Amino acid sequence: MEYLALIHADEGEWERMPQVERDAWYEQYAEFARAAGAAGVLVDGAELAATTSATTVRVRDDERLVSDGPYAEVKEALGGYFVLNCASFDDALDWAARIPAAAHGAVEVRPVHVDAEA
Repeated sequence: MEYLALIHADEGEWERMPQVERDAWYEQYAEFARAAGAAGVLVDGAELAATTSATTVRVRDDERLVSDGPYAEVKEALGGYFVLNCASFDDALDWAARIPAAAHGAVEVRPVHVDAEA
């Protein structure tokens, strides 16, 4: 079963971080991706651009409403994701705990919906 691991972290903290420290975090993410790939668990993953590049679209009364910025103003913004193919939810939680953001932000894990009729 596939699980989406949503990476949440303080974007301002990331932006203030010295480049050498960011590079160290990127290496930890690369190590995670290599380990998850070698285990056959990693399906996909990506870092997202900063929330300053986000645009939110809503439709109300058949009118498209577009606003600059993310859907919600939060301290810990969605910064990336991994799609993990795991045998169980507990396995997905074990892998999510290895994502570096779990140590300095949060990783939200959700099963990917499967349509039984599809």
